Amino acid sequence: MTVSETTKKALKHFGLTEYEVKAYIALVEAGPVPASQLSTTAGIPYSKIYEILGNLERKGWVETEQGRPSKYFAKPPSTALESSRVRMENTLKSSQSDALTELQPLYEKKEVQERPDIWIVRGQNNILDRIKETLGRTRRELLVAMPVLPDSLISVAAPLLSNMNSRGIKVSIMVPSVTAKEAIRRLKGLAEVRVREQMFGGGMISDSNQIIILLGEEPEKGLTLAISSEHVGLVKFGKIYFEFLWENSRLA
Repeated sequence: MTVSETTKKALKHFGLTEYEVKAYIALVEAGPVPASQLSTTAGIPYSKIYEILGNLERKGWVETEQGRPSKYFAKPPSTALESSRVRMENTLKSSQSDALTELQPLYEKKEVQERPDIWIVRGQNNILDRIKETLGRTRRELLVAMPVLPDSLISVAAPLLSNMNSRGIKVSIMVPSVTAKEAIRRLKGLAEVRVREQMFGGGMISDSNQIIILLGEEPEKGLTLAISSEHVGLVKFGKIYFEFLWENSRLA
């Protein structure tokens, strides 16, 4: 059986080099073999084979069977992949902590001095990150109007809304009447939900001091452009408009 390029690429995402991928796959296919035989089978120069095997052993992908000569065999893929995933996650968490400890105070200090009134946010991933950040900072009240409700947004928001609910934060969500019943059902357990026949644009207001306005003329493409602002006048106007729409909506 020939191993696909997709699988080889996946192994590289776990930190294996090209030669390490070749060596591990050859061991999976052939079972325990001496280094010299593996060099031939996997197409790895003999001058590099012991270095490659040593790397794989340190990374937890192969083990050695003592003898004359010694033989090398692959650990089960399920074991090797899972242990590598855990190590990578632990490394990332530690690195995240190290970086945040030093960089976040610098960022916040500079932000106080140079923070603009309005940010333009482009691309769904960036918009979802900004929404996630806003939900995480909310302490009292969140007002949300969503003309389109992609699954990606619900997946990001649901655990944060659940946490907000448990902390007693008031959340009001307004969606179009054509929104899928399943999406509304998921939201109703986390917030007060109302529907309207028509909605022109949308966004959210956090604690009456931050607003995110969702833009874009083609809702079927998802979230593509947004404005984020802490401008007092803009936030106040947005809240007044939301409350007007809310009063003229109905319970879901």
